[in-house]
Amino acid sequence: MMSPQTAATPLPLALSVPRRAVRLGLCCFLALLSSGLPIASADAQTPAATRQQQQSPANPPTDEAGPQTDNGSIILRKKKDADEPPPPAAPEAPKVKNPNNETYSLRVDVPIVNLDVNVVLDKTHQFVPGLKPANFLVLEDGVEQPVQNVRMSQTPITAVMLLEFASNSYRLIYDMRNASYSFFRSLRPDDYIAVITFDLRTHILTDFTNNKDIVAQSLQTLTIPGFSDTNTFDALYETLDRVSRIEGRKYIVMIGSGRDTFSKITLDKMLAKIKATPNVTIFTIGTGAFSNELYGGRGGMSGGIRDLNYLQAQNQLKTFASMTGGLSFSPIFEGALPDVFSQINDSIRNEYVLTYRPTNNKNDGSYRKVKVLLVDNEGHPLQMQDEKQKPLKYSVIARDGYRAKLPVE
Repeated sequence: MMSPQTAATPLPLALSVPRRAVRLGLCCFLALLSSGLPIASADAQTPAATRQQQQSPANPPTDEAGPQTDNGSIILRKKKDADEPPPPAAPEAPKVKNPNNETYSLRVDVPIVNLDVNVVLDKTHQFVPGLKPANFLVLEDGVEQPVQNVRMSQTPITAVMLLEFASNSYRLIYDMRNASYSFFRSLRPDDYIAVITFDLRTHILTDFTNNKDIVAQSLQTLTIPGFSDTNTFDALYETLDRVSRIEGRKYIVMIGSGRDTFSKITLDKMLAKIKATPNVTIFTIGTGAFSNELYGGRGGMSGGIRDLNYLQAQNQLKTFASMTGGLSFSPIFEGALPDVFSQINDSIRNEYVLTYRPTNNKNDGSYRKVKVLLVDNEGHPLQMQDEKQKPLKYSVIARDGYRAKLPVE
């Protein structure tokens, strides 16, 4: 019987199994090597969560890091909504200042007609004051126009003396010079006047001036004319073209016989030019009335032609004046000249200015015929009487029309 110390004690099962397992595993390993099958590493059997924990960095993730993905070295950062600044605002539109800080506005062009009207007594040629807006009846192409405003105008004169200086008759030159001196001597210090003469061509003796001495010196040079022909239409046409470039109201005092010889401008074109030139009033003083009284009406072929030419010339001068609201005179004696220019001064310095908006507001460039009448409170023709209750005849002097604007003006 064996003693307890020498008896063989069997090993526990927990210690014997690994030894067998090692031998079994070694045999399997050798068998796998000989068969050529792939051998799985120990990492393949490790769970994915364990591997992720082993590969994660030691430092804890910061706020800037987003969720880690299996995309290699590329890391998508999480967009911060609270910390990022807002997008920049759109740039303001550039502010451009107007030149010289001027203010511009949109203007609608509404036609307005200003009509210069003179009312004089036929016998004394005196100006008739004191008329009210209700006393004026304006007809445009036969249609009554509502007059909005009536005012008196007393403005300085801006005038051109257009003088015929030709060697057709010394008596005509004599009459012209006397009439010219009488006119410029009646001017006031704030009046401006220019002197232009004409024969075949126009000649400017002096530009606009208020110096009477300069005007007198220019008239003294009119001694010996060079030509006997007078191109009246060309001279008046050219003068109208010149004064149309001057602002405001202008006057032309035309002194001559009214005869025309070799003008390139016809009478029809001359009348059309007068209609198309606004703010110009023409006064005419015919020369040769005394000679016509002495030698006119003698009969015969030559006498009849001479009388006809004189009457035609005077009629042309009257037409030029009446179309523009001016006056026409044919003084026989030199002593009548002061009265003539007194009437011209009164007509220029004292006049009514009527303002109205035409009912035909089309800018079609058409010519509108205008007629001005005087009426009483009941709409009947106005009757004037003198101190002795005798009726007085009067004349209403105004332009016979105007040309409407074009759309491009």
